[in-house]
Amino acid sequence: MTSEGANRIGWLGHATTLIEVDGVALLTDPLLHRRTAHLHRVVPPLPAELPPIAAVLLSHVHWDHLDVRSLRRVGSNVRMIVPRGVAKLLLRKGFADVVEVDEGDEVRVGEVVVRATHADHDADRGPFGTHAPALGFVVAGTRRVYFAGDTDVFDDMALLAEGLDVALLPVSGWGPTVPAGHMDAARAAEALRLLEPRIAIPIHWGTLAPLYRRTPYDPDAGARFAALARLAAPEVDVRVLRVGETISLETEA
Repeated sequence: MTSEGANRIGWLGHATTLIEVDGVALLTDPLLHRRTAHLHRVVPPLPAELPPIAAVLLSHVHWDHLDVRSLRRVGSNVRMIVPRGVAKLLLRKGFADVVEVDEGDEVRVGEVVVRATHADHDADRGPFGTHAPALGFVVAGTRRVYFAGDTDVFDDMALLAEGLDVALLPVSGWGPTVPAGHMDAARAAEALRLLEPRIAIPIHWGTLAPLYRRTPYDPDAGARFAALARLAAPEVDVRVLRVGETISLETEA
């Protein structure tokens, strides 16, 4: 459960993270079921219960980031903060509180402010589906957390936020290669030089695989990112979490 004033980060697999800042619980790109589209979960399922969620942050509309069944599990009345162009899809599916944002827009959620940021990622939901940009998000309260969503490295990362406490960075994918518009472990380590966070947590690795595979393609991406980060940005504290693991930020200076 969320406690008043809590500052915690949990990784629930792939791009799903639980960000708790000043007692406000935010869930990113919820993927809570065993399967979405042609992908399945290759790590243990999540616990049946989630803490009360103040808002969901959706980075883009690809199937492994916007999963309608997972959103329904979170709750159809929970606020959804989404890129411009996504509201129509979610309202049609019965979600009641959908807030569209563009780069630079800010939304207050309880004691924190959520700001939408640029992401370098092609994010259309198929040729006949929803067309909408990809975004990242900065959550700002007494701690500052950057959730990258899916993106490649871009120069203006250095301008996203000063004094970042945590950067949640994708370091791999679900297929045999990591195409343009994404970060692999090496590109994510490069991003640390621009972002300069105190703590970095690798996400978007080791969770999903196509239905024809029983294991992920790149199970060591988190450890490889940590090793590369020690060379690229040795001042950053890299925390490689297990799926379901949470760290507290209460004692972080």
